[in-house]
Amino acid sequence: MIEDQDRCYRAVSARDARFDGVFYTAVTSTGIYCRPSCPARTPKRSNVRFYASAAAAHDAGFRACRRCRPDAAPGSPEWDVRSDTVGRAMRLIRDGVVERDGVTGLAARLGYSTRHVNRMLVDEVGAGPLALARSNRAHHARILIETTDVPITDIAFAAGFASVRQFNETLRTVYDASPTSLREVARRRARGGGATGSAPSSGRITLRLAVRTPFDHESLLAFLARRAVDGLEAVRDGTYARTLRLPHGSGVVALTLAADHVRCALELADLRDTMAAVARCRSLLDLDADPVAIDEVLGSDPALGPDVAARPGLRVPGHVDGYELAVRAVVGQQVSVAGARTTLGRIVADHGSPLEAPTPLAHAYGLTRLFPEPDRLATTDPSTLGMPRTRAATVAAIADAVAVGKLDLGTSADRAALREALLEIRGIGVWTADYVLMRATRDPDVLLADDLVVRRRLTERGIDPASTTTWSPWRSYAAVHLWSSTERRTA
Repeated sequence: MIEDQDRCYRAVSARDARFDGVFYTAVTSTGIYCRPSCPARTPKRSNVRFYASAAAAHDAGFRACRRCRPDAAPGSPEWDVRSDTVGRAMRLIRDGVVERDGVTGLAARLGYSTRHVNRMLVDEVGAGPLALARSNRAHHARILIETTDVPITDIAFAAGFASVRQFNETLRTVYDASPTSLREVARRRARGGGATGSAPSSGRITLRLAVRTPFDHESLLAFLARRAVDGLEAVRDGTYARTLRLPHGSGVVALTLAADHVRCALELADLRDTMAAVARCRSLLDLDADPVAIDEVLGSDPALGPDVAARPGLRVPGHVDGYELAVRAVVGQQVSVAGARTTLGRIVADHGSPLEAPTPLAHAYGLTRLFPEPDRLATTDPSTLGMPRTRAATVAAIADAVAVGKLDLGTSADRAALREALLEIRGIGVWTADYVLMRATRDPDVLLADDLVVRRRLTERGIDPASTTTWSPWRSYAAVHLWSSTERRTA
């Protein structure tokens, strides 16, 4: 729901890219909708309507602008910040749950009736789950059309459409173009050097992921490099690569980070997983964060201001798999990062599933295995995991809870319920539970006050943890800044 429409129009008049993905501008005189930063002439205020989602603009009869491509804008940071039902629903829809399980499955995950979920989304976002999923499918299809040479008919079903006719009608409605014409335009753009992705190539999808700047990609890449597990992950020449376990099969991704975008190369066993893979990569790199808003709050505190000035646009590293992150958090208890990395390397080598069909990317980066599945670690003799037996038993308990469906570690999990469930597992304390919330569920407001480094930095600066409420809702970012200050001093 857009409440301050005058503020929105000021952003459009200024072509303020900070609002791209936060709201969408529809122009009644042209029938199209745009990003706030669209370079086209600013429309008259009387001809403008504002929508909270691309799907709401579609439902109102508007088509996506071909010039600014609003569907490719970063997602609204609001959906990662919010822990309520609407925020959880938006994260699930973004991950493709409606395509896999239908609206009934979405409602079941949220614990409400389909009617109630539809009503909440229409009230808050301006569109119901089916319309939101349709918008995602259209964007998914456009990625495949423009960045691969997969036959158009195959793309229709890979993107989740029930029929080729529905596929064609949706793309004409959303983009005012046929699938064939979209591909032709993409190829002309590629030949002319203006491609947003890559020229179509068999077996690989390459696209440019939008980010909100400033984007401290160097700190993010360094964080991932220090923790990269052999055979599962690799960091080389500014690129982070890893294997992925996705709803329909395995995949490999290589993410090349730059100051204003991320180049994402995907090799997937099943193209239906494109949308889920992209969503997980965006979550891993925290690409939908609003760094200007975050830095404004944290930078205004004299105790934290110098850190923010030194690292503008610092991100909270997420993860592609909450279960894997939880296991890694337990393995890392009371040991160094290097020690945890070594132990995890043995676990992956001994218990991880080998890639069924190693891809060129996997070969290039030495990626050979997927992280062990929950049922594998749940039934493994703890003494073989190479860590204290009590800690190994905690790993097994997490794996068992995930395997039987008792523990939801996805980005859409109910954060309060997840924290409570984690603390009930023997061997998991406040630090581990909060660390998992911060990285697996993308909770932006976890201070990690029990973290040794965070506590030391707060003490050195004379900051009482109770007074950090002024940093809300961005205390997770404050924690990463405090970690980063230690690394800068060490360097």
